[in-house]
Amino acid sequence: MRTTAPRPGPAALNGYGRLLLVAVALIVAVLGSVLAAAAPAGAHAALTGSDPKQGAVVDKAPEQVSLTFSEKVAMSDGSVRVLDPAGKRVDTGKTTDLGSHTYGVKLKPGLPDGTFTVAYQVVSADSHPIAGAFTFSIGAPSATKVTLPDQDVGGGLVGTLYDIARYVAYAGFTVVVGGAAFVLGCWQRGAGVRPLQRLVVGGWLALTGATLVTLLLRAPYTGSGKLGDAFDLAKLGDVLQTKTGAALVSRLLLLAAAALFIAVLFGAYERREDAKEKRDLAFGLAIGGGVVATGVAATWALAEHASTGIQAGIAMPVDVLHLLAVAAWLGGLAALLLCLYRAPDIDAAAVRRFSRVAFVSVVALAATGLYQSWRQVGSWTALVETGYGQLLLVKIGLVAVLVGVASVSRRWTMRIAGEAGGMAPEAAAATVVEQRTSTKKKKPVAVAHSSKTGVSAAVDTADGKASGGKGGGPSGGKGGGSKSGGDKADAGKGTGNGGKASGAKGSGAKAADGKATDGKEPGAKAPGQDKRAAQLARQQAAMDTARQKRIRDADPHRSGLRRSVFAEAGVAVVVLAVTTLLTSTEPGRTEEEAKNASNTSAQQPAGPVKANFPFDTGGKDGKGAVRLELTPGRTGSNDLHVYATRPNGSAFDLPEVKVSFTLKAKDVGPLPVAPDRIATGHWSASGVQVPMAGKWQVKLTVRTSDIDQVTLDKNVQIG
Repeated sequence: MRTTAPRPGPAALNGYGRLLLVAVALIVAVLGSVLAAAAPAGAHAALTGSDPKQGAVVDKAPEQVSLTFSEKVAMSDGSVRVLDPAGKRVDTGKTTDLGSHTYGVKLKPGLPDGTFTVAYQVVSADSHPIAGAFTFSIGAPSATKVTLPDQDVGGGLVGTLYDIARYVAYAGFTVVVGGAAFVLGCWQRGAGVRPLQRLVVGGWLALTGATLVTLLLRAPYTGSGKLGDAFDLAKLGDVLQTKTGAALVSRLLLLAAAALFIAVLFGAYERREDAKEKRDLAFGLAIGGGVVATGVAATWALAEHASTGIQAGIAMPVDVLHLLAVAAWLGGLAALLLCLYRAPDIDAAAVRRFSRVAFVSVVALAATGLYQSWRQVGSWTALVETGYGQLLLVKIGLVAVLVGVASVSRRWTMRIAGEAGGMAPEAAAATVVEQRTSTKKKKPVAVAHSSKTGVSAAVDTADGKASGGKGGGPSGGKGGGSKSGGDKADAGKGTGNGGKASGAKGSGAKAADGKATDGKEPGAKAPGQDKRAAQLARQQAAMDTARQKRIRDADPHRSGLRRSVFAEAGVAVVVLAVTTLLTSTEPGRTEEEAKNASNTSAQQPAGPVKANFPFDTGGKDGKGAVRLELTPGRTGSNDLHVYATRPNGSAFDLPEVKVSFTLKAKDVGPLPVAPDRIATGHWSASGVQVPMAGKWQVKLTVRTSDIDQVTLDKNVQIG
């Protein structure tokens, strides 16, 4: 007979547990608000270059505009728009993949002079939408009437709903995989526990529903941002042609197989009585469930971070392993927490087995997480200066806290595995409860049996003595009994009144004609006694359940484990939220690459860079001035010219001139240049490389004699 644990009320959590609940709620609220403001969903690909460059002024209209990104992007016709100063489109609308992550769009001929705007909206290879705009000018800059929408792509109401759906999907995957693994690997009797069944089924429903919502929101999330587009079948068809759409559909198909797995786990497997058949079925379920879980995890790995960037072939299986380890640990933790509160009959062996599973999962998480961190961040600077790196540090801190709390849970588990006072903790707790209740005087009872419910209950006897288990008259005489109310009652000889009485086993039988026996006979029952017996049976069941709860609460080891596991679950919720934010934040490596590229492709000033250096070496004929010109004065290759003059304006033929460039902000340089003498008072150097734009320090050393020289410096903006 299977008993169901009672639903815990407010008293199920003691003061410590309630304090933890409030603390976790505050952490979620504060951390959520801070991270929502500091790390909005962003692109994982970045624009690293363009032709024409941003802000460039070209002499004649180009035939096409090309854009280069840090990784491969999905681009359709109309993804890149070029607008003239009046806001009219001047591109042909058809984009071309030029290779090396570069994409181009042809321009119409006969474009006028003025400032043109290039607006783009594409989807990065890791499924996140990106958008942006820049300008270039033909002939000379001009005013423009182009206005771009203020809302970021992937933001607004659609972006919020999309992010919520992604979080629910991660949580559902964790619960359904971890819960099922807990049943098969740690506590097989849990297949028959109703709360555990509800947990796993609820996880499956959450994952399936969130996947459907994500698929519907995909079109507006990467496109217009309008919620109504979620129900546009044409746009839904376009989504299905993308890598992300295919991954979501594959996940739904795998979830159909997962539904069959759950049905067998909580149906045929739970009902199996033969031990060998049950072991064979458990092995088959473990293999099938492992394949399905791996496939579902792969739908994330194939469509998000792991599928792009360096070492994608290694990163994708590592990401699958990472997700499975998270599910085994945190999902199993949720199942254990539920069982500790809702299924007090869970045995210590199951807790020990989960402790071992959790340890292996943490080791796998540490190894895979370290690799993923290196791959996505790439440098210590990116770890502390980029949004992704800062979020990663928050996650590392939370995981450290989680591991610390898990170590406390592991110690409680080891105590449960031992003995308390020479006996198992459950037996010790039962002894404590018996001692507490032994001083209470128990009233003698008789057993009443309900013919409708088939449940027996104890009732007080009239004379203060417990009656026998077989039906008899009020005088306590023996009576014959029948096995069922439908059988004919055998006549029993009454010893108390000398007459015959018809009775029934359990005092709840009926006569052969289906009618109750005469109430005046010794074996007869008063009207309504069946209902009263059923009520008493329910009361007795409630008393038994309450006693089990007292035994459970009297075990200090198990109570300590419940508290620590509850704390683990609270921190795990926050960890899962931060993980979801990480998947929607631009990786630190990509952000640094984009920043460097933007510095390289910054707007170039017109004309050469010029600087004047008056000097005085302190010797005879040691005064003069040097004019330095860097042409065209932008990143890349430049020509350097140095002109020296005396105070009267005539050319000064200096014995030696040296130049160097230093970009202190990026710790670049000094980059020495030794110009060649071209003519009297004129030196030149070709191919002077300026690697990036910024405020460069130019140092000039001039020598007027064998012993007289001076070094001067000046900061100039290059690029």
